[in-house]
Amino acid sequence: MGVGDFGELSPFPAAGGQMTEDHRFGHVALLGPTNAGKSTLLNRIIGQKVSIVSPKPQTTRNRISGIYTREDAQIVFLDTPGLHDNKRGISPLLMRSAWNSLAQADLILLVLDADLYAKKPGQLEHDLRPLLKGASNSPAPVLAALNKVDKVKEKERLLPIMERLAEAWPTAEFFPLSAKQGKGVDALLETVRDKLPLGPPFYTEEEISTAPIRFMASEIIREKLYMALGQELPYSTAVMVENWDETSRPGMTVIDAVIYVARDSHKGIVIGKRGERLKKIGSEARLEIEELIDGRVFLELWVKVRRDWTGDEIFIRSLGIGD
Repeated sequence: MGVGDFGELSPFPAAGGQMTEDHRFGHVALLGPTNAGKSTLLNRIIGQKVSIVSPKPQTTRNRISGIYTREDAQIVFLDTPGLHDNKRGISPLLMRSAWNSLAQADLILLVLDADLYAKKPGQLEHDLRPLLKGASNSPAPVLAALNKVDKVKEKERLLPIMERLAEAWPTAEFFPLSAKQGKGVDALLETVRDKLPLGPPFYTEEEISTAPIRFMASEIIREKLYMALGQELPYSTAVMVENWDETSRPGMTVIDAVIYVARDSHKGIVIGKRGERLKKIGSEARLEIEELIDGRVFLELWVKVRRDWTGDEIFIRSLGIGD
């Protein structure tokens, strides 16, 4: 696809009906640097949120599956943590999660920030190193989504990026798109579908993710935490749902969740003055969890200090990070 082939997004084909004779099923690993827009693209394709979205980098910590279903295909997208060279804290486990996704991938979809590389060409070489390391160890074919091209006013600045990527992956196809606006996503989906093996669907039409509902609720809380804290965010925060009770209060799900921080000073940041920030996080998360489960929710949040938890592998795995 050339730079000029950047058309408007048409509606996705409706799911349901009879399975076609050439129905395809497969797994697609989304790989890319932090903050390239993988989660935004996944949510756009699925049609609703299945992965945390934040303007901050390194927000995706787990390999999250989003299931896209239509009459002629079912595609399981694996949203992975952003690739980077940091070897401290939980970063090695995050990278392990990303690499593990390649073992079950029928196709690798690279998601790259075209706007960043148009402004800082040298950043492309820096980001290519871990991408080449990971993708070269997999026999799966590669597609590349050049995301955020809506921000690139001079489209010819995309050509050097595509040329460099073509050197790295000579057989790859490239798709300029905007995951946020939805432009170019339909063309990408058609090619993804065509490259997957023939096979029947594995999941029902109603299933949109393989993630447990408790995990999805904890991710919603973590997203609201990120959005509320902004520049004050201590990245050493984690969320664990400790109680999920659907029986004690008729017609209502009672959820108790803990926000873990690594320092005493971080606890005050999360709670805020007179507890207002924590109330805001809880209120926004509750509304979205109610949409998720289609029912009323009573959500109570607690903030606890667990010093240097990012170095505790057992605790990290209890959060589901690095699986």
